Amino acid sequence: MAAFAPGSLLAQFRQVPDPRDPKGCRYPHTALLGAACAAILSGARSFEAIAQWARLQDPRLLQRLGFYRRPPTAGAYRYLFVSLDAGAFEAALARWAAAALGAEAAALRPTALDGKTACGSAGPLRPAVHLLALFDQPTGGVLRQAAVDGKTNEHKAARGLLEGLVLDGRVVTGDAMFCHRDVAETILGRGGHYFFTVKDNQPALLADIAAAFEPAFSPA
Repeated sequence: MAAFAPGSLLAQFRQVPDPRDPKGCRYPHTALLGAACAAILSGARSFEAIAQWARLQDPRLLQRLGFYRRPPTAGAYRYLFVSLDAGAFEAALARWAAAALGAEAAALRPTALDGKTACGSAGPLRPAVHLLALFDQPTGGVLRQAAVDGKTNEHKAARGLLEGLVLDGRVVTGDAMFCHRDVAETILGRGGHYFFTVKDNQPALLADIAAAFEPAFSPA
């Protein structure tokens, strides 16, 4: 089928391990992941909305996604995503995005490193989820993200996020939180470049930069 051609999104999803018990699985995990992505791109923001989107589609589209029977209820999506390997899922999306974008121009590609608190993630018994993400600015595609818990901070989490990535042809941008030698060395070691804001948390560096850009002095 054309939808499962090499390099397609569904073909990439086949490489994501299915965490469910094979006994009793009625729907391929590739079909569930494909439907979830399409539904989210259409505005779905919950498992119930994803399931509703799938139920409203033409049967021929559902067959292209890999469904062979009536689309599932919200519970099937919830069951899959609760135990899904998030790293493998994000890697599949990144591979597909890289193949879809193809070769880019020689200019450095801006890649932002930033942290955000997920809206609506807080609950009566749990704190809000704070995510640190590295994303491709021209497309807005997330290359990798990780949760930052209360025992660490974005600076410490940044090194683990950057490890294992190929940053050739990219310039990583970030605020003063990431302006540390270890983060800069990690980026350079992965083949990338960096452009960080410098503030009072690096007083010596801030003073050196200010001195370098002071007006030239002449005794005359």
